[in-house]
Amino acid sequence: MKLAASLALASCLVLPSLRAQEPSPDSPAIDQQADAMLKKLTLHQKLELIGGVEGFYIRAEPDAGFPKLKMSDGPLGVRTWGPDTAYAAGVALAASWDPALAERTGEAFGQDARARGVHFLLGPGVNIYRAPMNGRNFEYYGEDPYLSAHTAVPYIEGVQSQGVIATVKHFAANNQEWDRHNVSSDVDERTLREIYLPAFEAAVRVAHVGAVMNSYNLLNGEHATQNSHLNNDILKKDWGFDGILMSDWDATYSAVGAANGGLDLEMPFGKFMNPENLEAAIKSGQVSEATIDDKVRRIFRTAIRFHFLERDQTDLSIPAYTQNGRSVALDEALESITLVKNEGGLLPLDASTMKTLAVIGPDAWPAVPGAGGSSTVTPFAAVSIFTGLSDALGKHVKVLYARGLPTAEELCNSTNFESAASSHEGGVKVETFVGTSFSGTPTTHFIAHMANFGREEWEPESKEHKSIRYTAEYLPKSSGTYLIMAAANGSDSYKVLLDGKPVIEQPHHEGQSPRWIELQLTAGTPVKIQADYLPAGTNIRFALGVRATDELVTPEAKKIAQMADAAVLAVGFGPQTESEGSDRTYSLPWGQDELIEAVSAANAKTIVSVTSGGGVATHAWLGHVPALLFNWYPGQEGGTALAEILLGKHSPEGHLPMSLETSWEENPVHDHYYAPPVPEGQTPHVKYEEGVFIGYRYYTSMHKEPLYPFGFGLSYTTFSFSDLKVSPESASADNPVTVTFTVTNTGSREGAEVAQLYIGDPSAKVKRPVKELKGYQKVHLKPGESQQVTLTLDRRAFAYWDTASNGWKVDPGKFVVMVGDSSENTPLSQEFAIQ
Repeated sequence: MKLAASLALASCLVLPSLRAQEPSPDSPAIDQQADAMLKKLTLHQKLELIGGVEGFYIRAEPDAGFPKLKMSDGPLGVRTWGPDTAYAAGVALAASWDPALAERTGEAFGQDARARGVHFLLGPGVNIYRAPMNGRNFEYYGEDPYLSAHTAVPYIEGVQSQGVIATVKHFAANNQEWDRHNVSSDVDERTLREIYLPAFEAAVRVAHVGAVMNSYNLLNGEHATQNSHLNNDILKKDWGFDGILMSDWDATYSAVGAANGGLDLEMPFGKFMNPENLEAAIKSGQVSEATIDDKVRRIFRTAIRFHFLERDQTDLSIPAYTQNGRSVALDEALESITLVKNEGGLLPLDASTMKTLAVIGPDAWPAVPGAGGSSTVTPFAAVSIFTGLSDALGKHVKVLYARGLPTAEELCNSTNFESAASSHEGGVKVETFVGTSFSGTPTTHFIAHMANFGREEWEPESKEHKSIRYTAEYLPKSSGTYLIMAAANGSDSYKVLLDGKPVIEQPHHEGQSPRWIELQLTAGTPVKIQADYLPAGTNIRFALGVRATDELVTPEAKKIAQMADAAVLAVGFGPQTESEGSDRTYSLPWGQDELIEAVSAANAKTIVSVTSGGGVATHAWLGHVPALLFNWYPGQEGGTALAEILLGKHSPEGHLPMSLETSWEENPVHDHYYAPPVPEGQTPHVKYEEGVFIGYRYYTSMHKEPLYPFGFGLSYTTFSFSDLKVSPESASADNPVTVTFTVTNTGSREGAEVAQLYIGDPSAKVKRPVKELKGYQKVHLKPGESQQVTLTLDRRAFAYWDTASNGWKVDPGKFVVMVGDSSENTPLSQEFAIQ
């Protein structure tokens, strides 16, 4: 797979000094050295080597002269070994549409890894954005395989230029976090090849990534770590991958299945692929020793290519906190923040006419550089939206702050329950039963509040199980709508009943975020609350709170909004509400819709900034706010970048890496995102029935309008497109086609535009999307300036996956090239023919 000319240009921009540690190309000498090392090991040693050790290492084998190799989580920073620079999330990097920035980011990651002696960086993640709820969308590069590939390749090249192995993940079709260890993603071969695999293919065939990580999920009924078609047929044979295929942590489910299914390294240890299991399998003929030798050879060969046998991986000359990394993080945030609504030209704000600015919201302070799970980085320093704006406005404008909503702990601690018995101070009766059936004679005590949420999420499962029942009465003081919020952690489960009717249920799954419901309650009529809670670990991590919705927003927030010339409202998610291990809600977290409504009612100049990994429900409030931005997860410099954009020091240049739907019901995967219920012990199957028609491919082909289209992003200036030329106008599919056009800044200030090229194939023999992204280039232009853009299309740009021939096929006939600034706005088009 060839990448566009823009990637070649990006490679030329790298300083030679940064390339000093890049890996050596494959050679017979490397193979000979790996074979010589392999011969020094016994079978037992080989089988030990293919299982990790100490959490994040490949074990040393001194007899072969092989050192212990260190790994680190890495999608948002080198997080495993202490504080580090927190970079913008993958979705933000994709929103920049800037391959050169992706390469700079990779270089910075590589330098951070070398400062910490890390050999393997566990990133990037390149799974496709299929639905907004996926708890790990923020790590990935959006809905389009071309954009994802052209972000991943330069990032990987940047990381590996520093002598660090990049690990592309999660292979493959890991497009939801709900029940990820058990769910099967059922994808037809054409859809798999055209949508879900191209970024992995580019990582292997173009960037020569050193490692690939399998996913937790099953693919078409077989776990990824033992899926021979995925790992052996596609990855190793079709694409020629000669690096290391490792498991995700605890994502292996069979010793023989994984060994024969292509897995080379089980992490974090050899739970299945170990001497005890595999020596017997080899003796019985279920697994060949040659299969094991291939795995060890791959580990040795990759280590040799990256010079791990020749040097200490820790480079003490690199600071743990670099100004280069900080600069990259700032540029990521500046280029990725995406403005999608600017009614009446509210932005940029004119500081010279302002006296007071209100900054409100749960994501305003402290900083929210990233979401939750294994990507979470502890930054040395992070700038929040509130402090970033205050620092930027200095002494001339007062910047007022209010969170606007209670925290979950505050909500629960302030909920007053009617006393369950007059002799007890606490209004909540707690009955603890042995076992999980809420039966037998419990121990009983009373507490004032259900407010234990917030304990350690990744707690080990307890060996002694118990069930806990909370009962209480809540007396509404007024009639109206009330919020009932419940929360636990990890794989804890619970069910909340009001007057005997189930209203909230959290099943036993790997992860979770708070759940809530809004109900009508009547003043003076008590409500009986029962919560049946099953903790998975030893700690109690359950909380429940109740409050009238018209009392959720704090008076301070409304007051400072009224006082201010404008209000910046920072809403969205964070590590506790969007994370690896569980899916998030499509709606904003509880209380935030009410906060937006209250603040926008108090101040007509309300600017909403959303922190998230993708789309959110906006129907309740979008019509009431004049300006809306997505700052994604902007990394440690997000507050500084947002201030520069809101105050006009930098024109926004982010473009959406996914389509934003008007409602979840309008999303093409709505009817088949979650698997239908199955009996316990059976595999849930998620059928990708939309096929290749996801995101903009669906909206443009079915003539439906999203809320905001893929590729869309506003600027403080305007641009036009002209002079489209396709050469030649009739060509063989094997010959390149050149597309040229001109982009002009027609506005009054400097800015950046993302010129996007889409291809249509109306004469294809199979049903294809009306438009597919096949080229783009970011251009920076001064007012009145024009630039000619040249993009080259190769055979793959015109091809689809043909299941009959098991290969990429081009049907001769008419093609259409379309150019513009989003999937919905392509003002230039021209037909041409492929012979």
